Amino acid sequence: MSPFLLVPASVVAWLGVVATAYRLRGRLYATFAFVLLGIHTALSAAMLPAFARFWPVFAYLQLATYLHFVFLVYPRMRGLVYRALVSMPASFFVAGTFLALPWALLAALGVRLPLPWLPYALAMVGLLQSLFAFESEHDVSLDGAIVEEVRPIPHGSLRVDRPLRVVQISDPHLGPFMSVKKLAAICARAVAREPDLVLLTGDFLTMESQSDPRLLHDALAPLAALRGKVFACFGNHDHEAPEIVRAALAAHGIILLVDDSAVVDTPVGRLQIVGMDFTFRDREARLRAACRRHPRIPGVTRLVMLHDPGAIHALPEGEGDLVFSGHTHGGQVGLLSLGLPWTFLRLFGNRMPDHGFWGRGRDRLWVHRGTGHYGFPLRLGVPAEQSLLRVHFPKPAG
Repeated sequence: MSPFLLVPASVVAWLGVVATAYRLRGRLYATFAFVLLGIHTALSAAMLPAFARFWPVFAYLQLATYLHFVFLVYPRMRGLVYRALVSMPASFFVAGTFLALPWALLAALGVRLPLPWLPYALAMVGLLQSLFAFESEHDVSLDGAIVEEVRPIPHGSLRVDRPLRVVQISDPHLGPFMSVKKLAAICARAVAREPDLVLLTGDFLTMESQSDPRLLHDALAPLAALRGKVFACFGNHDHEAPEIVRAALAAHGIILLVDDSAVVDTPVGRLQIVGMDFTFRDREARLRAACRRHPRIPGVTRLVMLHDPGAIHALPEGEGDLVFSGHTHGGQVGLLSLGLPWTFLRLFGNRMPDHGFWGRGRDRLWVHRGTGHYGFPLRLGVPAEQSLLRVHFPKPAG
């Protein structure tokens, strides 16, 4: 094959994936493949002249992309060799090609921007950041200061001799970038940190890991060592296979709270933990109803698990001393690796808190950057989070 044949071959491959998806999996996935792969095919065709000398590499990455999507017609977890040769190169190439949008659009108009390799270099950085995460520790204060609107705030200066120690695992997304072995290791490290609580804030699966109930069961097994200390809520992807998630959690003594609450005694005192279900429709009404069914207990600090941090706007004020969320993957694309707080989600204001510590009234919100990721194929500038949170608060008045 020559570089001149790559474009028509790519179009044929794109349409072949769409036809296969429609016949074997249905209209929804076929439409997804038609749109996403169609954009990718068009952008990569525009970028091809800049890489004509390296067209065999370009061809291999293009082939990996179409193979990755056609194999998703029958989604399942695949081995390291497949992930290394197909799904990871495909994720890198799709991400780099979408990042190359300005270059591709101007190339279509006959304008050649310099540094056409730059978006692919950024995608390579993103690929590496998607494979690794580092452990961290943070101190946050529940000082009762009033924050006028939902916004990021400093972690606070209040310190107590014995803070609450919480490990949060959010958005592991078992799939191409999160193997069973990797998630099990993350859970084992959580146990080794001897936390008072482990909070799982949803989105355990991808469509690849829904095929076998044993996958999530085995990945969460180390958490059985902390029975009575591990609580979970549903994320949006968990509603695709709720029984698999329920069974895996129950097998290891993990307490699933779906618009429900529990009271737990810890070394820092009694806590009330409320787990909210994920919902888009009638969000405010459903959150208010859950709060009415599970009112605050006087003199008890109240923690809320709320997968989507954007739902903080619908949660009645005063209902969560500290709310734990995930969902955003920390913004997924941003400048955190450079020490700057900006992420892609900051373009849309504070309707969707992206990462870190936020305030609203006297309530506080911790948005976890995610243990894994899904959707956009890579992280870029927003590393995954494996953190221990030390929560400082005075003993509530009884």
